[in-house]
Amino acid sequence: MKLKPDAILFDMDGVLVDSLDAWWHALNTSLKTFGIKEISKEEFVKRYWGHDLYDNLEKMNLNIEIGLECSRIYTQYIDKIKIFPDAEKTLEKLGGYRKGLITNTPKDSTYQILKKFDIQKYFDTIVTTDDVKKGKPDPEIVLKACKNLGVNPKNVVLVGDTWSDIEAGRGAGCTVIGLNIDGDFTIKKLYELVELVEI
Repeated sequence: MKLKPDAILFDMDGVLVDSLDAWWHALNTSLKTFGIKEISKEEFVKRYWGHDLYDNLEKMNLNIEIGLECSRIYTQYIDKIKIFPDAEKTLEKLGGYRKGLITNTPKDSTYQILKKFDIQKYFDTIVTTDDVKKGKPDPEIVLKACKNLGVNPKNVVLVGDTWSDIEAGRGAGCTVIGLNIDGDFTIKKLYELVELVEI
């Protein structure tokens, strides 16, 4: 039986775009600016990827100024961001559904990325870390998107690729689809989402 949600929410980084290198470079440049040892890509992926930037700084016992610097310079690395090949095709195919974007990426950077790949038009609401008190894994960002769309989170599907997406979705009461991570349903490629929902 296929899913027929009232809306579909998408994480951005790791689901629609590959921005891992951009964030890793921005963070390391910021650490370097403050005279702090850079971190390896492996450590970045294992410990920090997918989490709210300011939660990461807390985990690392680092000053908020580093986060502000990282957010400020992030767009300098926008050329390192790539859109996943099936992202636009998937959004296009799901045209009949109301869609929201939920991301721990700051608002300015989010809109620059959406503009770069011309995908803002697919979303009925866009909620970034700047729009909430707490980013994912807190469910606030999910609940805000559902409120903006006028839908009950229980009738919403959320697509994410990190445990913080899964936690946020489950905390809000959504059906969670994990992209290469365990969710209520798990997919290996974004376009497989089309097979799970009624078109």
